[in-house]
Amino acid sequence: MRLTMRLTLLVLGTTLIFSPLASVAHAQEYPKLKAGQWEMTTNTPKAKDAASARAKVCLDDSVQQQMVGIGTGMRREMCSKWDLKRDGARYITESECKLGESKLTSRAVLTMQGDTGYKTEIRAAYDPPFMGMKDSTTTIEGKYTGPCRDGLQPGDLVTAEGHKINIRSLADRQPATPPKK
Repeated sequence: MRLTMRLTLLVLGTTLIFSPLASVAHAQEYPKLKAGQWEMTTNTPKAKDAASARAKVCLDDSVQQQMVGIGTGMRREMCSKWDLKRDGARYITESECKLGESKLTSRAVLTMQGDTGYKTEIRAAYDPPFMGMKDSTTTIEGKYTGPCRDGLQPGDLVTAEGHKINIRSLADRQPATPPKK
């Protein structure tokens, strides 16, 4: 899979992890992940050259809040519909968004496993097809692996290809967008 597509899916996936939590963030009730190093495994079987992609990220409370903010901003900018329902440890979202030239219709189910694990299953349909895909199913599993190590600081994310990105620097590049009217 090309680096661009993996990076797009990784950033989108990372944002989707926190996106279901964004609507309850105002009440500061969103479930927080344990601060430290996390491993995320992303599977999108229909993607070209599909293979599991593993990434590492170092999180703290401020990074999580920033990711919720990025998710909220992306939703306001890209989505005409975004509904959230909570059922215990499960957060279910249904959305209609614009991704490039495609209309993206998705349903995501985020299941929290305390503060040390989660699983997100995303079913999406694209019209017209996005990067050659008419529909996709993506699974993202995250697990806490301990304190941040390997030189990672809060906000650092290491992609499956070994590229290091700081989530905070991505957030700084996000244009300020006014709320949709």
